[in-house]
Amino acid sequence: MKSNAKKIKGTVVSNKMDKTIVVAQHRYKTHGKYKKRYRVTKKFFAHDPQNKSQIDDTVIIREHRPLSRKKRWILEEIVK
Repeated sequence: MKSNAKKIKGTVVSNKMDKTIVVAQHRYKTHGKYKKRYRVTKKFFAHDPQNKSQIDDTVIIREHRPLSRKKRWILEEIVK
């Protein structure tokens, strides 16, 4: 079965909630007028059923059905 769900690689910045992690993804954008590159950070709330991941782990999360108001991602694997 082929899945078209999006996958994101990021860093765990918080694991204080039960079965929930916050994953930050950094990317660089270029300013239209000044052509300077700057970093943009986006945070995603992801479901971690076994509470395995720790802060500073590199993880891969994938799209999932809504599990709560903010959680729309689920932990797929811990890369480290």
